[in-house]
Amino acid sequence: MTVEATATIVAVQEDIVRLRLIDPARGRLMKNEVVYIRPARAPGQRLKAEVLRVLGDQADAQVYESTAGVGLGDEVEQTGLLLSIRLGPGLLGQVYDGLQNPLEALAQGHGTFLPKGVAAPALPPGAKWTVTATRRVGERVRAGDVLATVPEGPILHKIMVPFALDEDWTVDWIRDGSMTVDEPMARLKTASGAVRNVTLAQDWAVRQALPRHLLRRGYSTRLYPSEPMITTQRLIDAFFPVAQGGAACIPGPFGAGKTVLLNLIARHSDVDVVILVACGERAGEVVETITDFPRLKDPRTGGSLMDRTVIVCNTSSMPVASREASIYTGIALGEYYRQMGLRTLMIADSSSRWAQAMRETSGRLEEIPGEEAFPAYLDSAIKGVYERAGVIQTNDGSVGAFTIIGAVSPAGGNFEEPVTQSTLAAVKCFLGLSYDRAYKRFYPAIDPLTSWSRYRNQLAAWSAEHMGPDWMARVDEMISLLNRGDEIQRMEQVAGEEGISSDDYLASEAAKFVDMVFLQQDAFDAVDSSVSLERQKQTFNQVYAIATSRYEFASKEDIRTFFVKMTGLFKNLNYAAPGTPDFQRLSEEIKALNDSVPVT
Repeated sequence: MTVEATATIVAVQEDIVRLRLIDPARGRLMKNEVVYIRPARAPGQRLKAEVLRVLGDQADAQVYESTAGVGLGDEVEQTGLLLSIRLGPGLLGQVYDGLQNPLEALAQGHGTFLPKGVAAPALPPGAKWTVTATRRVGERVRAGDVLATVPEGPILHKIMVPFALDEDWTVDWIRDGSMTVDEPMARLKTASGAVRNVTLAQDWAVRQALPRHLLRRGYSTRLYPSEPMITTQRLIDAFFPVAQGGAACIPGPFGAGKTVLLNLIARHSDVDVVILVACGERAGEVVETITDFPRLKDPRTGGSLMDRTVIVCNTSSMPVASREASIYTGIALGEYYRQMGLRTLMIADSSSRWAQAMRETSGRLEEIPGEEAFPAYLDSAIKGVYERAGVIQTNDGSVGAFTIIGAVSPAGGNFEEPVTQSTLAAVKCFLGLSYDRAYKRFYPAIDPLTSWSRYRNQLAAWSAEHMGPDWMARVDEMISLLNRGDEIQRMEQVAGEEGISSDDYLASEAAKFVDMVFLQQDAFDAVDSSVSLERQKQTFNQVYAIATSRYEFASKEDIRTFFVKMTGLFKNLNYAAPGTPDFQRLSEEIKALNDSVPVT
């Protein structure tokens, strides 16, 4: 069925078009509305676009395809809908583009080289899902209440009353059984007689926070993040923790190990669902990600890691507008699973490419530029992304968390550029990657001297209960030792080893020991790549005891020899699985070496 055109194209500039209403008295234009362009040169083609700016009876829209072939006078049809995605069973394991088109389905239907204007259903339309109703006829429900559950891979997917509904509704009928996402599974009605059929799927506008109506009406409650997201990376969990429902950024130059670190966090963090947004990265990296993830074993379930992962990818060769939308698509997916009471993690790699897409679009709209030609609203746009992270107590009392970690790729590793600075103002955890550490093969290359986490004090109560009452004080002491060791090493470069005292030399060697055996971690070792919280605590206490002991050494050579031997033993211990003969032997050798040196 052909929809009547309500506007026409009056100007085209790359992927930005200007459209004008045919009859302003009969219609109106709306910001962020989705429209479809019908090029006269390609009958049957419909190019998706989104209105960015309304100017009376005209509007500027960004097109999510190449505008080659679009001409003046081409018809435009309005949908009256905001840019939205489909939410329901079948999301997990999918690889989408920024507009939630499943790439595998597109490839099967149209081949490797896609024609313009093609799309595919976001959820498998023919898949049958086993539905178990949790409500009965006659019960009253509100927006966000759970109506039924559906097993989806390793999780129990909750089918909820559409989030945008107002008023109280009564369940008129509801059914169990096997059904597709588009079949009605319940019917709701209001006291005034309004009726609404509910399916397993619903749509949501990606640029709007999903729980905003639920929070405003008091159906759900936002909670204060009070637990850490355990990444199994010693440096992060012990020194710079990220809270469940928190926001963190990982800026770093090219070659600093950012991709490997993000994959480790995605694989080993204690979350239920992972959303990977590859935004503007090179096609080779994206292909590697979507190829490797199905092969990775999930340490939580033993199955494939893709079983609880959704990938949203837009490479640098894809349209700029679609790249900009991909971040919001990933956020809406994460908020949806959080509303089920699940712990969700979204990793955006890289938010710099997303900001560059905004810069290109802003330039084409001829907006007043800010620093380095980024739009003047860059700061508020970045804050708007990270503010959608958080912890929510949902309608049924379960608690869900949505954590956002954004990778930033500043040119030349310059952390003073606008995207990095705006991101630092929006997040509470900064894990800065250092090229110097990466060059020395100190991985993960997070610089302990410049990184910080405001969640440390926020998580103090949890740390005292689970790690020990003096945990925070001990970590602070180690951070101070690392800073002192760095200062001493700088002095040593100027004055030489003879120019510093034995006490300073001891502190410098102790700081290097902490760095080598605790902060560094081998991402490719089966044991050391992921370290449980209990083992982290045990290792830290051992390292702390050695680093803070007042040893009596006869010379600086004795200090160096002791810490070289101790570092070697601890590194081998990190590779040994607990309970093995090697672990026992190395533990005994460490104790013997430590006992061989007198302490004041």
